[in-house]
Amino acid sequence: MKSDRKVKQDVEEELDWTPEVEATNIGVEVRDGIVTLSGHPSSYAEKVAAEKAAQRVSGVKAVVIDMKVRLPHDDIRNDADIARAADSLLHWTAGLREGAVKVQVEKGWVTLLGDVDWPFQSQAAAQKIAHMRGVTGVTNLIHVHADHTAENIGEQIGRALQRHAEREAKHIHIEVSDGIVRLSGTVGTYAEREAARGAAWSTGGVHAVVDDLEVE
Repeated sequence: MKSDRKVKQDVEEELDWTPEVEATNIGVEVRDGIVTLSGHPSSYAEKVAAEKAAQRVSGVKAVVIDMKVRLPHDDIRNDADIARAADSLLHWTAGLREGAVKVQVEKGWVTLLGDVDWPFQSQAAAQKIAHMRGVTGVTNLIHVHADHTAENIGEQIGRALQRHAEREAKHIHIEVSDGIVRLSGTVGTYAEREAARGAAWSTGGVHAVVDDLEVE
């Protein structure tokens, strides 16, 4: 098992290696394998990239985010401009119905509302907005319609996990109720955890995923 000192070193190197992140903006502390990221990334996209970079490092059990976006002066936009740009961006995003997602903006923080048919549509909308200039944060409140006629959701997710990572599938327990999937058990890395969540979100009939997985 890696020492906290080694985990800290690896996270700092991963941040430095990640092109979307200016590593000098991010502080790293590690205790018992739990990484705390602090500092002031220059965009919400950089904040997300830093979090994902830390999650990729083996030995990381959890990531605590204590970062606050500090926009460069040239990137500051008023809320009305952000809302108009976000509406336009969602309009041109493939796979989203016209008007399916609504936008609210307060001090650069974007809240997404609406109804979609598939989880990937909700994720696509959030990812698009996260990379906009002037955005300081994103709250995704998009509702995904559950197809309550979908059968064997748990079996479908289990088969997907076996196709993607057979070893991890043996250690993951899947519970399904009214379109809500709960994943529990253990995985070896954050990447495996992300793969399990992805498999669940990509399955028809799923409208929410509860992640109770633990990283060994």
